[in-house]
Amino acid sequence: MNILKEKINVAIMGFGIVGSGVAQVLDMNADLVKAKVGRPVELKYILDVRDFPDSPYADKVVHDFAVIENDPDVDIVVETIGGAKIAYEFSKRALSAGKSLVTSNKELVAKHGYELLSIAKEKKVNYMFEASVGGGIPVLRPLMQCLSGNRVSEVCGILNGTTNFILTKMQREGLGFDEALKQAQALGYAEADPTADIQGHDACRKICILGTLAFGNHIYPEGISCEGITKITLDDMALAMAAGYKIKLVGRAIATEKGKVCAFVAPSLVPVSNALSTVDDVFNAITVRGNAVGEVMFYGPGAGSLPTASAVVGDVIDCAMHVEHRKGISWNDSAPERLESSDDLPFKWFVRTEKDSVPAVFAGKQPICCPDSPYNAYITDPMTAAQLTSAVGELAETAIRVFE
Repeated sequence: MNILKEKINVAIMGFGIVGSGVAQVLDMNADLVKAKVGRPVELKYILDVRDFPDSPYADKVVHDFAVIENDPDVDIVVETIGGAKIAYEFSKRALSAGKSLVTSNKELVAKHGYELLSIAKEKKVNYMFEASVGGGIPVLRPLMQCLSGNRVSEVCGILNGTTNFILTKMQREGLGFDEALKQAQALGYAEADPTADIQGHDACRKICILGTLAFGNHIYPEGISCEGITKITLDDMALAMAAGYKIKLVGRAIATEKGKVCAFVAPSLVPVSNALSTVDDVFNAITVRGNAVGEVMFYGPGAGSLPTASAVVGDVIDCAMHVEHRKGISWNDSAPERLESSDDLPFKWFVRTEKDSVPAVFAGKQPICCPDSPYNAYITDPMTAAQLTSAVGELAETAIRVFE
């Protein structure tokens, strides 16, 4: 790319909720973007399988990626297709053609970030992905830059708005899981197939990206434990609240005492005194613990057209301002020997039991009780997953970690 070009040309791949939002933000804030970059940043192409005859951008739509790939005037490509198939192929081709790439695609970054960053480095272009975690919440750039002087001990958070909405409805309104999920789908917060959300896969991809940035080696989703929220019941909610906790789906990447990294996603009992417990509905929050800064939290809308587009356009501006010298975003490839299983770390556990069937390990301990509930609950001393199973047997299958 030539630093002396009069303008920066952008192509958007995928014109759905996020892609259309990017076009809108580039248009409505064109003067602001120009002032920051020092020259106009203009949308030249939109790649999609569909036509948009009623759109103000209808004349920019193309159906063949090669048009974008082979146009030397395209400086930055925005990928909002989603998934890790076509998006992966087109991303590699765009970078290999010497074009900077901006994405909101957490699956792509979590699975192929190391490879794509390596291509970007070879071709002296940028690969940026702020919107892949937390939607409109600025967290990746602060983690890479503002907090880079810290030795991070943990990054964790509520990373999926759909599951947080469902758990909030169960907590506040007493809705069962199925009913709360239907509400989420009716409001557009959950897909017709909600598997990626409710089974924790979406949050897993995001904590992999956060953990990778925090600790320096690519953490692949298939290499860490991932548990969703389908086992959570209203009895769990009530008993947890009686003990001073709320149940949240939390992703965590922790520096362990062995010098390794433990990353996982699981429902967790969060103390009501912890700020994460106050994050409700579709909002996300990410906490970073560093040895210099202490603990900081990033909070805001985790999805949505314009909030996510805000983060994407921020990356577009950053790319446009670094057309001559690429930014040094990189990390090392996977190091499985550096990963420690969450099963091997000791946690306190919340165990729900029937009132007339209490394991011997809890004999003499004061139970957590709720009126009219056929269950008690207990919170164990810190123990590993294997120790928990040995102590409570089948009850371990519905036990929930306590967040500390």
